[in-house]
Amino acid sequence: MPDIVWWVLSTVLIVAGLAGTVLPALPGTLLILAGIALGAWIGGFTAVGWGSLAAITVLAVLSWVLDYVAGLLGARKAGASRQALVGAALGTVVGLFMGLVGVLFMPLVGAAIGEYLARQDETRAMKVGVATWLGLMAGLLAKVVLAFMMIGLYLAALLI
Repeated sequence: MPDIVWWVLSTVLIVAGLAGTVLPALPGTLLILAGIALGAWIGGFTAVGWGSLAAITVLAVLSWVLDYVAGLLGARKAGASRQALVGAALGTVVGLFMGLVGVLFMPLVGAAIGEYLARQDETRAMKVGVATWLGLMAGLLAKVVLAFMMIGLYLAALLI
């Protein structure tokens, strides 16, 4: 297969990964990492060597950890019940079918409903829902920043 096809595939994986950093249906940083690894392979690991690839992999792993931990930290900080955490997870799944607005706000709704069902307190339910949402948004922001750092390191290694 000509190199141009491989480069196009590498670029498509990276662009799809960028979309995946905000769309939970796509494994964002994993796709970016795959595209970068493919790009490194195409170049025989000369321009983008194992050291660069290792640093980019560390950023990808950090992104995955932050993605899962951030929402939990927000919920835990507000004293969320187990039902609120389950509600946030279910809200995220339901949100996938509702477009970007659903993806962004259904975890808040799910956490609030779960907390309300657990404690029957509207004020506390909203506090937990908002705290969970803020944690998820912080995780999303961190994931986007790390994705751009991954791409920046790749481009620097590739072009310098």
